[in-house]
Amino acid sequence: MIFSLFRKDPRRTIIATLYKSVATASREPGLYASLGIPDTVEGRFEALSLHMILVLRALREMPSPADEVAKDLTDAFFRDMDASLREMGVGDTVVPKRMKKIAESFYGRAQAYDGPLNASDEAGLASALGRNAYGTEAPATALARYALAADQELKTISLDVLLETGPAFPRPEALA
Repeated sequence: MIFSLFRKDPRRTIIATLYKSVATASREPGLYASLGIPDTVEGRFEALSLHMILVLRALREMPSPADEVAKDLTDAFFRDMDASLREMGVGDTVVPKRMKKIAESFYGRAQAYDGPLNASDEAGLASALGRNAYGTEAPATALARYALAADQELKTISLDVLLETGPAFPRPEALA
């Protein structure tokens, strides 16, 4: 019985691999150089949040057990955020407050992007992304085109493909 504690959980490995591929896509240099996301801690959070939201949207439309995958992927995201805060030296007493703000920011962005993505509303999405990713009222038109293209592409893949190969995102340079 005690040895089961040391066995690798294949489900956990699959989720870790999926999360790693989402995080890697969010660090694509073209997002920062071509699409103008600031290369700061906040900008990296915005890029990761956007990619997570896009993958979670795709999972929402897939058959079971995609709902469980989405929950596990979201848990992996928040564990990573918690670990990042601790690595940056945020104290144990402050981490829960910061995590609450991160969760509110993430879910707020998911809600703000959902309507424009559903309607393929480039202008509405560009406005929301401009406020969040750029911190200005200027629309993030190229970033909106990227998000819409990624959203459409993610709708075409199956859960098996997503879990085996990870999500495919467009090249940022092609949409700048």
